[in-house]
Amino acid sequence: MSRNILFRADSSSTIGTGHIMRDLVLASKYKDANIIFAVQELEGNINHKIAEAGYKIETLRSNGINEVDKLIKKYSIDMIVIDHYNIDFKYEKQLKTQNSKLKILSFDDTYEKHYCDILLNHNIYADETRYKKLVPRDCEIRCGSNYTLIRDEFYEEKKIKREKIYDIFIAMGGADTQNLNIKLLEFLPKYFKIAIVTTTANKNLDALNAYVKSKESIDLYINFSQIAKLMNESKFAIVTPSVILNEIFYMKLPFLAIKTAENQEEMIKYLINNNYKTINNIQNLEQILKEVCYENCSIDN
Repeated sequence: MSRNILFRADSSSTIGTGHIMRDLVLASKYKDANIIFAVQELEGNINHKIAEAGYKIETLRSNGINEVDKLIKKYSIDMIVIDHYNIDFKYEKQLKTQNSKLKILSFDDTYEKHYCDILLNHNIYADETRYKKLVPRDCEIRCGSNYTLIRDEFYEEKKIKREKIYDIFIAMGGADTQNLNIKLLEFLPKYFKIAIVTTTANKNLDALNAYVKSKESIDLYINFSQIAKLMNESKFAIVTPSVILNEIFYMKLPFLAIKTAENQEEMIKYLINNNYKTINNIQNLEQILKEVCYENCSIDN
């Protein structure tokens, strides 16, 4: 008999799109399960991506526990996947108390306390030992690169050798919460061929569209589905230290990581400790960009 699995996550212009995107990868692993997503209709969400993947959507009015509890009972949910920074240990414990047979799989990126059956930190920096006192004793801990969630397109694309069309691939997150895309484009040499990806969750999309309209050297991709191909066609990447960096590592693309949110701190620490190029303070953006880009992009490779 197939399992019933509920995913609880959100996306918006402030939250970003990474939670939903990685949840869709995880959902695809459960081939024979009945998958339902419980999401809010927040401004700039990418809930359409869930529908496009063929999964059922239940819309929530808030982040409260009661609506989720009702869905668990309505669909006889066997496991809930929680990927949400505003759902904590107390919330998880209450869900478990109200649904004793329910399994909880919790995503974590920042070493928080959880009440779950499975803890998943799929980032390359993840350290299993740091969770020993943060989860129940019988919790299964899944950490590190062995559990990294990579979309199928990357496995296929890595087998292909493509011409390097772009000097730089830019991805400041689907929502670009710090509005860095235009700043980057202003600082970068005008003769560089650039691919920049974003989504309709980006509040600054109109301004970005207007900026690149007359720039023949810049290609803007919105809600683009072939990100792996763009990476494969690029010499260098400028990205946030978020979900996309796991894909950058897999494609072995040289990169510069720019921190844009506090939940990226652990990844930034890992990168610094392993001598990767990072920007932790965007005040130094122009100077570091010049140094890194002339070193990596101004030569034919």
